[in-house]
Amino acid sequence: MRFLHGATPQVEVYLRMFQLETQKLPRRSDLSPPDEEDEDFLAIGKAMEEIVGESVDCYWLIKCFVIQFNNKFGDSIPHLPKSLEHYLSLEDGRLLAHLKSCNALSKLPYNLWFRRCFAGCFPESSLQRVWDKVISGSCKVLVFVAVEVLLSYKIMLMGMSKPEAIFQFLNNMPQENTDAIVTKAIDLWHKYCGTPMHSV
Repeated sequence: MRFLHGATPQVEVYLRMFQLETQKLPRRSDLSPPDEEDEDFLAIGKAMEEIVGESVDCYWLIKCFVIQFNNKFGDSIPHLPKSLEHYLSLEDGRLLAHLKSCNALSKLPYNLWFRRCFAGCFPESSLQRVWDKVISGSCKVLVFVAVEVLLSYKIMLMGMSKPEAIFQFLNNMPQENTDAIVTKAIDLWHKYCGTPMHSV
């Protein structure tokens, strides 16, 4: 169908395969830049490529992850920012008040955190631990990872007053202590949600 050529990145091949399989492959004449859903798929695909070496396995895992995530949690995703606000108020009301006062709360990188499950945000070693919880049935763990990101960078965030600066920082945050962030986030998840049976 001439969608692909020799230099097409493998992750884009996966996207076209997924579109073909889900009957969403556009006509060549209607080709446009990737939309938000495609960008989410590509981000998850790039991260999965780093985790899984074999391309057949990689495609299968990306496809199953995306389908399960959308089917199981699609309706919950719009409510996660409100959950984040709730749990942040319990953990650090001062930081929450600061984010509200400079109008940054509505401009946090929610797509990166909740639609892409931190793909492109965390290195793969940290990401695997988060995705493990998502696959086993909890999208709420994403909220606690986001809360812990905000708590970990509290001093930096308290020193910023422009929502754009806060968004930029969180969108490109340092990757040194992501393992510690994930460990604390999982502890927080257990603290508020008890056993993994309290999934959503």
